Amino acid sequence: MVQNVASVMAELEPEDFHLLSGVEQGMRFSEYVAREKLTEFSRLTTEDVDYRLDRCADRGLVERKTIQYEGFKLTFEGYDTLALHTFAERDTIDGVGSPLGVGKESDVYEAHSYKPVALKYHREGYTNFREVMKEREYTADRDHVSWLYTARKAAEREYDALETLYPDVSVPQPIDTNRHAIVMEKIDGVELSRTRLESEQVLPILDLVLEEMQTAYREGYVHADMSEYNVFVTNEGVVVFDWPQAVPTDHENARELLTRDVENIVSYFERKYPQEIRDVDRRAVAEQLATDSFESITEFTE
Repeated sequence: MVQNVASVMAELEPEDFHLLSGVEQGMRFSEYVAREKLTEFSRLTTEDVDYRLDRCADRGLVERKTIQYEGFKLTFEGYDTLALHTFAERDTIDGVGSPLGVGKESDVYEAHSYKPVALKYHREGYTNFREVMKEREYTADRDHVSWLYTARKAAEREYDALETLYPDVSVPQPIDTNRHAIVMEKIDGVELSRTRLESEQVLPILDLVLEEMQTAYREGYVHADMSEYNVFVTNEGVVVFDWPQAVPTDHENARELLTRDVENIVSYFERKYPQEIRDVDRRAVAEQLATDSFESITEFTE
């Protein structure tokens, strides 16, 4: 797990951020940035670069490696620090709290602002870089791709989707983004996978999820990774989250991805609630979602 860097922020000086930004700039060209290049990228003196590298390395913000040269790269903690520093300068957030969720491709923390918000760091590309490059379309046309780029593009893609969909689709309200991080509305709800619905709630909740998918399609997006782990059940209904892999509806595979999303969510309900729902024609449901004609799953269960 990548460590929460909020406690480190108070120890850092402006020149430390210049150094981290310099390493970030250099990583556009190579995985490790040669020490002698950092004076140019950070605009610090050689002596200051040496001092700041030691300070940042001691705090786990940069990683040192000697190959044919002595090089440095940001750790995810270092990248988190740069994003968090920017949010603080913008007055987007003024503190970071407890983890809300830690996954393979993102870490989410509660953050403090004028109201409680969620701070999401994208981690795509850090632990399984080659696999992510194969799967994520936004890395397909890059010869040199660092995990910084992969994670930043994932955040940009998710933020763009949220901005387009909110508030017509029940998604977290996007507030700000920088690098690989997004600040968004904190949702008070329970993940669908951890919710045990009463019998009379099953079909209405599935209807709500499918209606959100239909509205998202009408607004121009397919989630493309829909599952019981990407839906919150709240007192007001449902909220669909985690949109970095979303594709526009004019994508050549949009219909296929929509059908897969329907397959995933309907199959979950059939497995967990076999008495209430079974033998649903997924393709017929997906067709109705795509043509904006879906009304209720009961049409497919009678």
